[in-house]
Amino acid sequence: MDKSYKSLTLPFIWLSVLLFIVFYPMLISIYVFLPLLIGVMGYILIQGIEKGKTYYIFIAIIYFVNLEVNLSLPFFLILISSLLVYVLFYHSLIYFNECMICRPVLSVLLIDAVYLGSLLSYDFIFQTNSIVLDNILLYSLIIDLLIVVML
Repeated sequence: MDKSYKSLTLPFIWLSVLLFIVFYPMLISIYVFLPLLIGVMGYILIQGIEKGKTYYIFIAIIYFVNLEVNLSLPFFLILISSLLVYVLFYHSLIYFNECMICRPVLSVLLIDAVYLGSLLSYDFIFQTNSIVLDNILLYSLIIDLLIVVML
């Protein structure tokens, strides 16, 4: 019974994930109060790299590209920022193995901080204005942290 239930629900789970990564960035461009979920998807990308799960990596990359296209953000900057956090900082967080929540929370904080820093430096270098710093970014960071705590 359990195996047949899993085989019936698995396509629905993948369909809902696919619909989320396709339509949620479009909704963000319409409703600006929705969180960006950059940290959560960056953490999913890092977990996909760590555990060797290619579908995690695929989901995160498709979400990042779709988000950058819909919000007119610099192309592949979120992906590069997430990979920088993985290469430079993630292995230093191995000391937090005993704390189940510390490593994901610190990873999301680092991903969001590195992305914001790289986006601000991109704006400074090319004299553009990609993002406005206001309370919506703080709200997005808090929602990122809450979601990663629930995972």
